[in-house]
Formats: sequence, structure tokens, C-alpha cells
Amino acid sequence: MRKRSKWLLGSLAAVLAVSGGGWAVIDRQQGDTDGQERRAAGGLPPATAPVERGDLGSGLQVEGTLGYAQERKLNAGGPGVLTWVAGEGSAVERDGKLYEVNGRPVRLMYGSTPMYRPLKAGDKGEDVKQLKRNLQALGHGTGLDPEDGVFTAGTATAVKRWQKAHRAAETGEVGKEDIAFASGPQRVRGNDAAVGDEVGPGKPVLTVTGTERIVRFQLEPAKAGAVKSGDPVTMRLPGGGGATGKIDSVGGAAQPDDKNGGGAGGPGGGDKKAEVEVIVTFDRPAEVNAPDQSPVTVGLTGETRKGVLSVPVNALLALAGGGFGVQVVQDGRAREVPVELGMFGNGRVEVTGDALKEGMQVGIPKL
Repeated sequence: MRKRSKWLLGSLAAVLAVSGGGWAVIDRQQGDTDGQERRAAGGLPPATAPVERGDLGSGLQVEGTLGYAQERKLNAGGPGVLTWVAGEGSAVERDGKLYEVNGRPVRLMYGSTPMYRPLKAGDKGEDVKQLKRNLQALGHGTGLDPEDGVFTAGTATAVKRWQKAHRAAETGEVGKEDIAFASGPQRVRGNDAAVGDEVGPGKPVLTVTGTERIVRFQLEPAKAGAVKSGDPVTMRLPGGGGATGKIDSVGGAAQPDDKNGGGAGGPGGGDKKAEVEVIVTFDRPAEVNAPDQSPVTVGLTGETRKGVLSVPVNALLALAGGGFGVQVVQDGRAREVPVELGMFGNGRVEVTGDALKEGMQVGIPKL
């Protein structure tokens, strides 16, 4: 008696696992429903779909979270009582106030080197260069040469002009507690201290981010290996809007979520795997106005195969003699055709076989 082939997929009766460039199909027998319907229909499958020729992508969709770039804690520069603090969600630009300690404002300046010391005449270094660039940008440092990195008499004069503009004591020096350096405009993510709290060096006052919108998501390490910086992505935003962007960075392995009591071996965390954080930037970030922490669906393009034949994944048969095939329906008859499998993507699979042609109808289980 001739052995009957089995549908590989039907009514979610099989699992397709894709990892990197490989694939695996786990065969589960669907039951005899389709077999009964085929016998009733004279051996024909309950439904068909065409063999298509076109581009096939291995991309996948992942769920991410809308946020802001470069999140960090902003610590107090000196001791005292917090008398004012910028509110959550507010944006602070150059020379704007971040917070006040004992009524003394701490203002934002742009630069990558932190404010780790008081700055005065004779000091040299990258922090002096940053200060001079900011004084120039604010219109107080005409004639300064920031690239020499020296706190000159001209720098002291520019500092006095800046202090006068804010009605502060014109000392010509900048205290460690007067400014905070950051890479650009900052957005207040949250307050780590409240007005009236005692603060001091090393104690966080604010959690801040940059103002650029980004999306974060996590991937298993095996899948993250196929993603690289610069890859284009598509995004579906809250409310149904769309956007495009690119992969900005693929980070190192992150620790599993600790919400349920700890890492591996701890309550609720023993079976979780480390994942890799991926950050996406927008092509047109100014057009993104959804709330912070909103869910975003990210479409990863992956590899694309051009002009290949493909069929729905659930058209695949596990042939009785081994290997895979499809059931071609033609002139009221059905015959099994062996195929070689290629890329899987978007519910379809690349197939090759001498007897296959574009437009042929192949059987699929009734859904």
C-alpha cells in the first residue's frame, strides 16, 4: 500500500523555527480531517494557492519601545538643599537651568567631558575648551580661541559677562556646582530628588536623556548576529502611523529582566536567557510625536532573495520517502512534486524543482 504524505503545516499544527540563515521544520500530524476531505473530493486538496515568482525577504517583526537616546543620571555638583528642579518631560537647552541648590542655579553646557573641577585662570584641558566653546556660542566669548585649551584672562572676562547676564557674582571663575556638561539638549526623564532634599556629590538629582527619539528592542543572540548597524527598518507607531529608520547600534548581551526576583537561579528568573539590546534611530525624528514608552512594531529587512519561486509554508508536504514536496493541482488532478527548500520569510518558503513553474496551483490544508 502506498504511504500517504503529510501536510507539514495546517491550522498552526507545525512550528517553523528560523535562526540566522538556517531553518527547521517540526512535523506534526494534523489529523485525518484533511485526508477525509481529499478523499471526498477525489484526492484533491481542500484549498490551493499559486506558485509565485518574486523577491522574498527573511525579515521579521519585533516589538520595541519608543524612548530617547543617551539616558543617564545627573549627579549634584556640590552639597546643599535642592531648592528647584526641572520638571519631568521638560527640555533644557544650552545655558538653561537643570536644578538649583541653595538657590544657586546649575546650568547646562554642551560637551563630552564632565564638570569634574572648578575652572579658573591658568587651567588647561578639554573641559576648558568646552567652556570656551559654550561662551562663544552664547555671545560672551568673542575673540576666544577655544582650541588652545587654556583658561586665559580673556576667558575670565567672558565668564564675567556670562555671570553678569545671570545677575550672579562676577568672579571670572566657574565652580564645579555651576554647570553640568552634556552632549546636547537634554530632556528630563524623571526626578531622583525632590525640592527640600539634601543633595551632594555623587547623589543623583535627575535622570536625563538626549532629545532624539529612538526605539529599543531586544533580540536573542542568535538572531542579533544577523542584524548590523545601518540596516534599514520600517516601524509601525501607535495610532497606525508609519516611519522608517535604521539600526543605530547592536549592543552587548543584557541581563534578563529582574522583575520576578533575580537572575538565573533566583525566583522566577532561572530559565530566562540573556538578550541583546538593539537601538533604532528615525530618518525623520521630528515627525514622531507619540508618547514616551509607547509600543512600536519594528520590521527588520533581513536578507532578500531576488526573483525566486515560493509557496505558502503550509503548502509543504513531508514526503513518505523522505524530503519535502508540494501537491500540484492541474487539470482536475493532484500529484506530488519533490522540492528543495531555500529561504523562509513572511509566511512563504523558497522552493526549487524541475517540475515547478510560476502560476501552478499547489494544495494547502483547509484553514
